[in-house]
Amino acid sequence: MNATIAVLAGDGIGQEIVPEAVKALQAIGERFGHRFECRNALMGGCAVDATSVPLPPETLSLAKQSQAVLLGAVGGPKWEGIEYAKRPERALLGIREALGLYANLRPAKLYGPLVDASTLKREVVEDIDILVVRELTGGIYFGKPRGIEKTATGERGINTEVYTTEEIRRIAIVAFDAARKRRRRVTSVDKANVLESSELWRRVVIEVGKSYPDVELSHMYVDNCAMQLVRYPKQFDVIVTTNMFGDILSDEAAMLTGSIGMLPSASIGGTIGLYEPIHGSAPDIAGKNIANPIATIASVGMMLSYTFNLQMEAQLIEQAIVKTLDQGARTKDIFSSGTKLVGTKEMGDLVLANMMKSP
Repeated sequence: MNATIAVLAGDGIGQEIVPEAVKALQAIGERFGHRFECRNALMGGCAVDATSVPLPPETLSLAKQSQAVLLGAVGGPKWEGIEYAKRPERALLGIREALGLYANLRPAKLYGPLVDASTLKREVVEDIDILVVRELTGGIYFGKPRGIEKTATGERGINTEVYTTEEIRRIAIVAFDAARKRRRRVTSVDKANVLESSELWRRVVIEVGKSYPDVELSHMYVDNCAMQLVRYPKQFDVIVTTNMFGDILSDEAAMLTGSIGMLPSASIGGTIGLYEPIHGSAPDIAGKNIANPIATIASVGMMLSYTFNLQMEAQLIEQAIVKTLDQGARTKDIFSSGTKLVGTKEMGDLVLANMMKSP
């Protein structure tokens, strides 16, 4: 198989973690006879510095011509004071909208060797395996009207939560289809007791659920869900929710696993998938060779599975990550007494070595 991958390392630790993931992808290609042509482009703050815009037309063109996109992270304090439309984070919204990536899949699975890395008790988090399905191109991040306007006494900030029947239906289908491949439980998270958009959300999800009689559907208000993720996370299988709620809840779910640096994500819906770790650019540790590359390497695994349907290859990456953790290797974010502290590059090399050793 031949494929072109748009590689957008972005800002901060993106410049360090993405090369480790690319090494894993190329190793998969060599081992299984695939050819992955990785083409680099600018996105985020580095693109602002070079071109004055966070998502240059050349980058978007490359993404559209590729079979998949591998993204690191964007943003940082350096660009916080610039014009809102040119901030690095605007590139994320832009590329999602341009590629039609309406579904963000964020697995929160606790690797056995990291049970004690979680801040919660072992009996609470052991064996958790949650998939957060976040709607990605609607809701308050895209709704209009929006902006900041002058008032008689100062200013007023406006953002609008908007969802249509079709936007809700298509993300619900993704969640129910995913649940059929897992433990057949969907929890739809909304705020239907307060928000009309959530009232519609709940009605549409219920209607979609009628076509999946083999999948159990339950509903939960977002504030209760946030509490339940900490109290009893094992109750969850697939969580489907809005753009903003999913943004928040998936980060909370990530910390159940010990570190936000462990979790990958897949943004799908169009013909081209985008794969990235869920953490940010972490400028405070950038350039120090201490960032955890596992989430980005695992994102490559999701790419192999979802875009290319290469399940054996994806499983090899998963097994190599687990083996590396079993051997005691830890980056700073997951380090504990009795384990071996390693840097970004060394962790990538160890995962790669375990990939090559696997039968």
